[in-house]
Amino acid sequence: MTHSFRVWAPAARSVEIQLAGRRHVMAPQERGWSAADIAVRADDTYAFVLDGGDPLPDPRSPHQPHGVHGPSQLVDHAAHAWSDHGWRGFPLADAVIYELHIGTFTGEGTFDAAIERLDHLTALGVNAVELMPVAEFPGTRGWGYDGVDLFAVHHAYGGPAGLHRFVDACHARGLAVVMDVVYNHVGPEGNYLGSFGPYFTARYGTPWGDAVNYDGAGSDTVRAFVIENVEMWLREYHCDGLRLDAVHAIVDTSATHLLEAIARRVDELGDELQRTLWVIAESDLNDPRLVCGRELGGYGVHAQWSDDFHHALHAALTGERNGYYADFGSVEDIAVALRAAFVYRGQYSRFRDRRHGRDIGDLPLTRFLGYAQNHDQVGNRAAGDRLAHLVSAGRARIAAALVLLGPFVPLVFQGEEWAASSPFQYFTDLGDRWLRRSVSEGRRSEFASFGWRPEDVPDPQSLATFERSKLDWNELGTPEHASMLHWYSELVALRRATPALRNGDASEMRTRTDAERGLLVYVNAGIVVACNLGSDALVVGEATGCERLMCSADSSDTSEVPPDGVCVWRNGTR
Repeated sequence: MTHSFRVWAPAARSVEIQLAGRRHVMAPQERGWSAADIAVRADDTYAFVLDGGDPLPDPRSPHQPHGVHGPSQLVDHAAHAWSDHGWRGFPLADAVIYELHIGTFTGEGTFDAAIERLDHLTALGVNAVELMPVAEFPGTRGWGYDGVDLFAVHHAYGGPAGLHRFVDACHARGLAVVMDVVYNHVGPEGNYLGSFGPYFTARYGTPWGDAVNYDGAGSDTVRAFVIENVEMWLREYHCDGLRLDAVHAIVDTSATHLLEAIARRVDELGDELQRTLWVIAESDLNDPRLVCGRELGGYGVHAQWSDDFHHALHAALTGERNGYYADFGSVEDIAVALRAAFVYRGQYSRFRDRRHGRDIGDLPLTRFLGYAQNHDQVGNRAAGDRLAHLVSAGRARIAAALVLLGPFVPLVFQGEEWAASSPFQYFTDLGDRWLRRSVSEGRRSEFASFGWRPEDVPDPQSLATFERSKLDWNELGTPEHASMLHWYSELVALRRATPALRNGDASEMRTRTDAERGLLVYVNAGIVVACNLGSDALVVGEATGCERLMCSADSSDTSEVPPDGVCVWRNGTR
């Protein structure tokens, strides 16, 4: 067959393609593009050669079978026989999302092995899976946020064919798939984009170096590169949504911000494909304009991660006050987050030493994701310890109840549902010696503000760090872990059986706190959730005349909440 190869390399004097051991001159096109039509076989690999230099992978490579430094390979997406023709998705407000990392979700660490565990997720009751990044990154293990070939599915996970099978299997079980994508930076190892064109700019700095060029000379093609990547995940891999990593690190002064352009294109694509598609952004700016409608001057992103809720919950449950937890700690902070998404809505933040945030107005609370744990908040701890490693089982149940019965779209991190004993630590497999040393040393110094000792930080490059982060599925057979799994399953079932919990209307919700006794009462849609962080059992007036549905510990008094515990009631008048 003949394939039309195209590549953007505006500064190159000559562009060739190396295919099957031969080099072919590519013809120059408009605005820095070069093209060539060449006969190929299905398993051929190829690379581009600029000005007679070394062969480089395609910036839009669909597959890197030999890793980030190897040649590229074409992918025939139409070759997969999809079985999800009737799949249309569902509204994001109805989602219960399960975040997982393919490499540690199972012992094998592949898409096919993950398929074998999908029935666990459907039994739990979740209906959406969020994959940590699978775009090609260095080595065989890593979190994926240092990806460099944004169009290629990581070879160690099973490559493009493996992802096709995984998404198809998810849809067969009623599970939507959200792909975590990184557009704020590209990893350092295997990053050849700068050799091709002005993909980066030194006009702005980021924690990872030069910013991606979204608003300077040549940025039209860089923006198109990202929009094409967005389309690929949703069209070719049938994903249902994207989670955009750390959008606060995207600098774009264009009249139409990249985030608005992404959200607009996804909405258009949803209409074209007749599927419900989502865009979820991670941001620490506490700026509701991200999720406001475009008709109101917002970007029209469908939802964003809400770290204030996590921080308030974590600080109150653990007592930690280091780092950014210095801004949180009271049960009232949790109550504010439940009512208003952001605790910081323009007031002074001690951690930042400035005012922070903005009120969300009348936005529905389902524009925000709520979670007690995620890959960042677990993995970016020195030892990768989970909430269940830090607090009592009762307090872990409190967190689960507030997340799964709260007003936000809930997110659960892999293994959280059974209080997994395995940590989730930061691991890499970099080949460059300087990068290996830099990442290991940087990781240790990074935790100084949290008071963690450098010797307590595992070496990211060690294979043992990766291995100990894998879930142990045998734990499901033990009473302690089975009990927590049952608690989560009951909470998810209650949420899905109570549509009014998912309307995101803050006016229908109320909270009450008693800081001295450590009491938080949250009432929404006829469901009463009472959390007791104190040392004495407490009787809750809101429970009077209600049917008790769940309690973290047995009690003869149906209106009583045990110490370090939580109870859930249904108000029969609703």
